[in-house]
Amino acid sequence: MTGPNPLKDPELEFKSLLVLVLAATLLFALILWPFFGAVCWAVFIAIVFWPLQQRVLRNARGRRSMAALATLMIVLIIVILPLSLVAATVADEASVVVAKLRSGELNPAEYFARIVQALPAWAQAIVQRLGITEFGLLQQKVLAALGTSGQALTARAFSIGQVTLDFLVGFFVMLYVLFFMLRDGDTLSQAIAKRMPLRQEHTDRLLTQFATVVRATVKGNVLVALVQGALGALAFLVLGVTGAVLWGAVMALLSLLPAVGAALVWGPVALYFVVTGSLVKGIGLTVWGVLVIGLVDNVLRPILVGKDTRMPDYLVLIATLGGLAVFGLNGFVIGPVIAAVFLVSWDMLASARQERI
Repeated sequence: MTGPNPLKDPELEFKSLLVLVLAATLLFALILWPFFGAVCWAVFIAIVFWPLQQRVLRNARGRRSMAALATLMIVLIIVILPLSLVAATVADEASVVVAKLRSGELNPAEYFARIVQALPAWAQAIVQRLGITEFGLLQQKVLAALGTSGQALTARAFSIGQVTLDFLVGFFVMLYVLFFMLRDGDTLSQAIAKRMPLRQEHTDRLLTQFATVVRATVKGNVLVALVQGALGALAFLVLGVTGAVLWGAVMALLSLLPAVGAALVWGPVALYFVVTGSLVKGIGLTVWGVLVIGLVDNVLRPILVGKDTRMPDYLVLIATLGGLAVFGLNGFVIGPVIAAVFLVSWDMLASARQERI
């Protein structure tokens, strides 16, 4: 008479299955890593445009593939195509600005020296004590670095082609995944919810918070940043500042960081106008920056996002900076999402512990 087979022990079978699932998950994440950004943006855009997809689906009488294709075309026309045109304009203006810096037509060191000379004596002493008077040397180093980078890029044309190919592949992967996210998003979310080892209310809360923060970050922060950048570029264009679209793009990027904002760009320009005698331009730019660009965040963000979805500004700032450092440009969305999931998971743990007491 044979005894029970130790390999058929239920506890051992469960642990073996758990190890298998973890190993398969890690390997699956490894093969997806080259397209991590593309998949993330497909998910983010699908979440933001999900209400539009539902409206299009109703008009398409339930034909999911046709509705997903129509929504994808709308995203291409109203979001991706305009951003591509802006990016091309920014690249052109950046090349013009670099050429003017090399030729000496633009001389930031001279502008900075004028600002320092216009400061009171005590302020000049502070600037000298901080050791930031050698701005010309810094400018020379930047130009030398740009020259070295340009030579390196010219010598590595194949690498540039490879980067361009990788970008195009990632872009089409994003569009391909986005189509299926729009078509099958509800089915996928239900499947994920069923497979998460959490209670139903915890799973629903976690997924809801994830979607809320993604919408708040993409729809709110990105749109507010674009509006602030456009307003800043418009002001620079009217004032005749070289590279207005380029500096508007820089303002838009800085606007993604709470408590920093576009003032880091328009503020020094307004100060330069004031100290060089262009008081009307300096005061006008300051008024425009404070009353128009600065108030966009306070007026437009609550309308787009809603006050209930906002995390503390200090946490958003830290999460955004950390996300940018770890994940690159994708981190300005991923960072706040991770922070939100962190807060929700600890809150759920605290609630679960209270229920057990």
